Amino acid sequence: MDPVKIAPSLLAADFGNLQRDVEMVNNSGAHWHHLDIMDGLFVPNISYGMPVIKAIAQHATKPLDVHLMIVDPDRYITTFADLGADILTVHYEACPHLHRTLQKIKNAGMKAGVAINPHTPVNVLESIIQDVDLVCLMSVNPGYGGQKFIPHTLVKLRQLKSLISEANSKTLIEIDGGVGTGNASELAKAGADVLVAGSFVFRSDNPVEAIAALNTLVNP
Repeated sequence: MDPVKIAPSLLAADFGNLQRDVEMVNNSGAHWHHLDIMDGLFVPNISYGMPVIKAIAQHATKPLDVHLMIVDPDRYITTFADLGADILTVHYEACPHLHRTLQKIKNAGMKAGVAINPHTPVNVLESIIQDVDLVCLMSVNPGYGGQKFIPHTLVKLRQLKSLISEANSKTLIEIDGGVGTGNASELAKAGADVLVAGSFVFRSDNPVEAIAALNTLVNP
């Protein structure tokens, strides 16, 4: 059985010391780097653009898990493939032709993910679950780090696990937002495969130890 993956969100890193923080993740027990891309339109915030992602990719030795919180993500699929993204996740709410978008991501050589906002029900994914490598359940409202975990996410997580099992799919479930040692174990037991942790890791006194604490809880 594969371990539950820890994916520190670089949105919470120190942008003045980004190389240092990327290398910290490289040398920690984390499994992926999580990158949140925001355009100020789909979400009320702007994060980082292509030059910063290129710089991160040059120093990252672990997979780049790129989460696009943007409108019309199809415009940038090949760009993110060229930048070195391993997983590219788009929002269900931003893709009127979701199946086509997923195929474009896979054709560009990346794994294809779909994110859904807290208010979006899991059953909207029924018809495409076998085409998705990863589903990212937003457990906060997207756009800002440091928010509190929305408890209803656990209900959605269990519903999604059932949907994946019934479809006999190998889709991974990622939880993004408000993850820490207080809920990591419960999320893993409910079926989460990947935990995104931003503030919990980067605002701790020792990020490497924070990552290790999460790992101990979810991969005993």
